[in-house]
Amino acid sequence: MTDDEIDEIARGFCALTLPKSRWTHGAHFATALWLLRKRPDLSPEQAMPDMIRRYNESVGGVNSDSMGYHETITQASLRAARALLATLPADVTPGEAFAALMASPLGDKDWLFTHWSRERLLSAQARRRWVEPDIAPLPA
Repeated sequence: MTDDEIDEIARGFCALTLPKSRWTHGAHFATALWLLRKRPDLSPEQAMPDMIRRYNESVGGVNSDSMGYHETITQASLRAARALLATLPADVTPGEAFAALMASPLGDKDWLFTHWSRERLLSAQARRRWVEPDIAPLPA
């Protein structure tokens, strides 16, 4: 994904204009990386929950105990993205950071299941609030 594509996805997400079909696994991480690098005025860990909830509703989705926003997945993804960025040069472009992330285990949409059991991660409790991994710790 190019820098321009990442910028377009992230800005569309923030403006609630990104089509639902474009809100993919990669788009989630592209947006997280963009926020971490391009929006120093925000704390993504604090801002993303409401941003995702609003986005979900803007495309006709709901945020419930079984659908929509998921706190543990969001916070885990942000922690993992931060950890990956910390290993890269400070001047890495968004596109280069995204390529490195997608080439890592994080590029697999099921990466979370190496840290959480399916039952624990997909629980209503994990959707509502942070739940610690029960298989392996997240990268530091």
